[in-house]
Amino acid sequence: MDIAEKMDKIVSLCKRRGFIFQSSEIYGGMNGCWDYGPVGSELKRNIKELWWRDIVRLHDNVVGMDASIIMHPRIWEASGHVANFQDMMVDCKKCKKRYRADHLDSDQCPECKGELTEPRPFNLMFKTQVGAMADAASVAYLRPETAQAIFAQYLTVLNCSRQKIPFGIAQIGKSFRNEITPRNFIFRSREFEQMELEFFVEPGTDETWNDYWIERRIKWYHYMGIKPERLKIRPHEKTELAHYAKSCVDIEYEFPFGWQELEGIANRSDFDLSQHQEYSGKKMAYKDINDNKEFVPWVIETSAGVDRILLTLLADAYEEESVDDDIRTVLRFAPHVAPIKVAVLPLFKKPQLQEIAKKLEEDLRGYVSTSYDEAGSIGKRYRRQDEVGTPFCVTVDYETLEDNAVTVRHRDSMQQERISLDRAVDYLVEQVNP
Repeated sequence: MDIAEKMDKIVSLCKRRGFIFQSSEIYGGMNGCWDYGPVGSELKRNIKELWWRDIVRLHDNVVGMDASIIMHPRIWEASGHVANFQDMMVDCKKCKKRYRADHLDSDQCPECKGELTEPRPFNLMFKTQVGAMADAASVAYLRPETAQAIFAQYLTVLNCSRQKIPFGIAQIGKSFRNEITPRNFIFRSREFEQMELEFFVEPGTDETWNDYWIERRIKWYHYMGIKPERLKIRPHEKTELAHYAKSCVDIEYEFPFGWQELEGIANRSDFDLSQHQEYSGKKMAYKDINDNKEFVPWVIETSAGVDRILLTLLADAYEEESVDDDIRTVLRFAPHVAPIKVAVLPLFKKPQLQEIAKKLEEDLRGYVSTSYDEAGSIGKRYRRQDEVGTPFCVTVDYETLEDNAVTVRHRDSMQQERISLDRAVDYLVEQVNP
């Protein structure tokens, strides 16, 4: 299948099986905004929990926080977002469509070949008002990133958590950018979720820690089951570095629409803390009690998009294969990533089979995400589970009444094996967890 066809099939599957829907669809939809359905919200939660485990729980020098979305506007002045967070925008004089200038390959409109306006800056932050009066003093912004809240609270978190440099603060949360041209499904949208770590280090140790986090993050993507040959680390050229960055690399994935950024890992120097120190008047220096050394920490940042990672998992797992003169669509998620781990299926709608199947599904719920399905032929039910990426289906049949065993069907190989009912839960939990 060609590139456009694969993306169309992924988008269609997402709606059909409850991964992702167009926001406000009954009113014509909201461009650049998406809703996650029952299966999609489970997959999204898995991504966040596996990231949090790797970044926070497996490190004794990383803690978490959850900041408010609306913050003091001076934060965005200090960070440079008010003055500099913008893209260059052009409009077609003929069809009136709007584009980001850096997304165009020519000086003509890609739709109608009409003449374009001169590029002009467009600030990407959403403005809002706080309080009863809508005036200049009440202007605030929906955050365009989660990082600045971490910088503003770094000393508070450092002190209350009783950490020492080097240490990190992690956060998962919504961000908002008024993208000129949202595109490629959920890859670029106006409301999205970020997973960011700001890791504070002593100047001079920054390169060592930068290398550590690059290696750590690429290993996490491998752990998530993403094909290594579709991942690469791309260092930024000096000409594309942000003004505050000493260095930066992108972890990129080969999507159906080309190589694109999944995550950025940047050595941000001491820019952010120094800026907030200047604008707030609050001292941001850290004092080492062992040698009385005082310094403004440098920061290594890892910043990943939950939605982009979810799209990566879908694109990487999606496969079609011919089975018995039919096309089987399957999402080959790693078992620990899959939104549904085990589906329990009574072969027929018979009380004696349903009772056993429901009891097994209830026993499994405390350990893994499950689905119970008794509608349709067993073949159609297998196909439904293949399309949401369920790695294991358990069938309760009439033989179960005689041998007290169930049939476990493996998604990838479609092979089946007989497992004793009294050890089915332990077996399946063991298969799911890496």
